[in-house]
Amino acid sequence: MLCITAFFAMAGSAILAPVLPEMVTPLNTTSHEIGLLISVYTISTAIFTLVIGHFIDRVNRKSILVPCLVIYGLMGLVSYFVSDLQSLLVMRFIQGIGVAGMMSLTMLVIGDVYKGHESVHAMSRVSMAFAIGAVSAPLIGGGLAILGWNYPFLFYALSLPFAFLVIFFLPETKVQKENGSHKGIFNVLPALKDLRILYTVFLSFAIFFLLFSVIIYMPFMLKAVFGYTAKQAGLVLAFQGLAVILMASRVKVLVTKHSMIQVIATGFALVGLAILSISFANSIVIVLLLMLLFGAGYGLAQTTIDAQIIQISSSESRGGVLSIHNTMKYTGQSLSPIVFGIVLLNFNIDTVFMISGFLGLLIALTTYLMKAIFEKTSDVHVKNRKTSLPYSVSPEPLDDR
Repeated sequence: MLCITAFFAMAGSAILAPVLPEMVTPLNTTSHEIGLLISVYTISTAIFTLVIGHFIDRVNRKSILVPCLVIYGLMGLVSYFVSDLQSLLVMRFIQGIGVAGMMSLTMLVIGDVYKGHESVHAMSRVSMAFAIGAVSAPLIGGGLAILGWNYPFLFYALSLPFAFLVIFFLPETKVQKENGSHKGIFNVLPALKDLRILYTVFLSFAIFFLLFSVIIYMPFMLKAVFGYTAKQAGLVLAFQGLAVILMASRVKVLVTKHSMIQVIATGFALVGLAILSISFANSIVIVLLLMLLFGAGYGLAQTTIDAQIIQISSSESRGGVLSIHNTMKYTGQSLSPIVFGIVLLNFNIDTVFMISGFLGLLIALTTYLMKAIFEKTSDVHVKNRKTSLPYSVSPEPLDDR
């Protein structure tokens, strides 16, 4: 059920991405303005992730998740009947409130139930659900767009019957604690003094900032260079999801052999290299191969970043930390079309991919240089945990025999 929730959350933006060029004419707008359908949605999600994070550690998980699923579905259904950009932007803003709870609750329940490497395994399964969303949502959106530019909005209504399943079948995982001094989101501020948490939160921003430079602008490049339709652009975007599925399933094995920060750095390096190379691609075969490379890097980085933030945050402030973490994801999604939209307005689509690619490589290098800080701090925590275990694992003293 968490994977299905993650799938819906991922599809919120991905299902519309290949259809954006087709929406320009019926909505009487421009290619620069149409990207606001993504930005408004993600800005709303970023804001309300913080709002929900203020009390997420104090209330039952389902009491947040169910209303969020209903909001997500209803706003999508209403959007189908809207025919002007301004009204659609309002619907998308409200819909972002629903996604804010869906994303945070998915990771928080994993933190409630799974520990250690099992949390990495659980996050890899959720990341595979994200990837399946990344593969299928563009295909669904592009396919529904054949019927009409507004038909992709009907997909969101599927979360309404799913909300009833959550009510009856998803167990409550919150551990009831008496804590009268709970300060909500303000509990996160001391946690952000930990450089590992602060940098991991930045990485969550960075990976989604880079992801949406591809999701938003790849369809425009495909239409301009190869004359591709929304459906064909959806097929190309789906290729990166295939690689994400394969790599996400391997993350648990990789983190047992290498440190998490090494895996993340490798992921960013692959992402940066792939995006940079897109600006030089002159063949659709090369573009497809680069999308596979991009998906492999994104699968490594995003899955490991989410697993890392769960492991390094304390149980007392995990809900708030995850809210900040997820807020930065949507901040990255929001700023990406704005920043690269300005680049596109003043330069061209190749420049967009070149800047994004160089940024990915720079973050890969910075992350690798942070390796010593992460591994040294982890070693200290492991030693401290061994000396303070409530149940001793040291050998018993020998008896008289």
